[in-house]
Amino acid sequence: MKNIEIFDTTLRDGAQGEGIQFSQRDRLDVARALDSFGVKYIEAGYPGANPKDLAFFKKLAREELKYALAAAFGATRRRGITADQDANCQAILRAKTPCVVIFGKAWDLHVTEVLRASLDENLEMVTDTVRFFKDTNKEVIFDAEHFFDGYKNNPAYALRVLEAALNGGADCLVLCDTNGGGFPDEIFNAVKAVCEKFPARIGIHCHNDGGNAAANSIMAVKAGATHVQGTFTGFGERCGNAALSTIIPNLQLKLGYNCVPPENMAFLTETARTINEIANLTPNIGAPFTGISAFAHKAGMHIDGVSKNTAAFEHIEPEAVGNKRRLLTSEISGRGAVLPVLQRFAPELTKDSPQASDMTMLLKKLEREGYQYESAEASFELVVRKQLGAYRSFFDLKQYNIHIGQDDVCFATVKISVEGQNEICAAEGEGPVNALDGALRRALEGFYPQLSEMRLIDYKVRVLESRDATAAKVRVLIQSTDGRDVWTTVGVSANIIRASWKALVDSVEYKLLKDDL
Repeated sequence: MKNIEIFDTTLRDGAQGEGIQFSQRDRLDVARALDSFGVKYIEAGYPGANPKDLAFFKKLAREELKYALAAAFGATRRRGITADQDANCQAILRAKTPCVVIFGKAWDLHVTEVLRASLDENLEMVTDTVRFFKDTNKEVIFDAEHFFDGYKNNPAYALRVLEAALNGGADCLVLCDTNGGGFPDEIFNAVKAVCEKFPARIGIHCHNDGGNAAANSIMAVKAGATHVQGTFTGFGERCGNAALSTIIPNLQLKLGYNCVPPENMAFLTETARTINEIANLTPNIGAPFTGISAFAHKAGMHIDGVSKNTAAFEHIEPEAVGNKRRLLTSEISGRGAVLPVLQRFAPELTKDSPQASDMTMLLKKLEREGYQYESAEASFELVVRKQLGAYRSFFDLKQYNIHIGQDDVCFATVKISVEGQNEICAAEGEGPVNALDGALRRALEGFYPQLSEMRLIDYKVRVLESRDATAAKVRVLIQSTDGRDVWTTVGVSANIIRASWKALVDSVEYKLLKDDL
């Protein structure tokens, strides 16, 4: 099995994505998650451009990483000076990482129009910078920026840049599709040519501007690359970087390469969700392998097929990447769709069991009232458990009140009972739902401290009959997470507060239920 080096740049290139802000604690949490999963390199910042990155490297140096090497990133020296005189190079040294990543221009257009240097000057800058770091006993990864555009425009010069890096002692040459516009066949042919010319470790770094970053990275490996760079879930500059959470399972589970320890593959989904949670990103439900819809089935024939043989509509087993199969229920569902959910709680049931028929009829009745469960599997599980007598109540609601003040500030009080013990709590919030959420948590956390892990990450309202105007029923969908799992609940009412409350209570009950199992 051929080894592939996985190089994660979530903390450097990923941090350049729009809306991404990492605190120092966030960065440590991301680094720990990546190391725990088993990546080989963590590119943790650009010390020459951001003084905060130097402070982080000091924190990271105190971590006992199990698998990963920390890498500091920076540019080749400026023209007209030596590397030891360059402030950026000195800042990289102060990061004290065992590995450094140096990027240099491989596209002649950038050399002459951006650097305003001669082609020969650029080659000297590359060689001199790489040699400077090799003389300090660093592992040096050379990122050939804009390599593929340079290779198209002036292939001889792009290859000379790689040769200049090797002359300086570079340990790995990384070919960068910096503009992200390459096609898989172009990437394959260029990487193959480089691998044939240079007896060196060759890497790939792709951006996703054309939507091909993962495919391009995989084709580069097929052409001979043994080092793959990306961000774990794909966020980064512009349209993002190649998503390692897509590339790794494709390479390891389907193509037989060794990217991370085999036993760690089952934590792929958890790692992806952890990193998105730290970055405060709403999870992409359709993300390959790790999205909650990646193994979700809705059509009756799909559900029937996957119930008989999972290979009928799944390219891998979801458990291989730590995900779950979901059979969605909706108004088009028959007993075949409902049965697998029922059998989780009552394995003895069959399609002909009265409970299957009763549950199907109840589902259709609830959907006529406006409920929709295909996207609210947590609420549906609660309905099924109640129908089958496999549900226990964690608290009883006695009363709730909301006072809507000025400037969107609301005040909510909630009275609940847990095993006969009453609790009344109040909270302010930005809007009535936020206030209710705060009051309910405050009332319950004394009994169930694990609720402090949970937070609402999405809230949607759909008007069901627009012709009824403000008297129309609304459907509220609430998506929640505890950092490990993501679930969605639903509430329906002509009163938007009541609908929100139903979805909110279901969300809390589901969290308590899953932790209790």
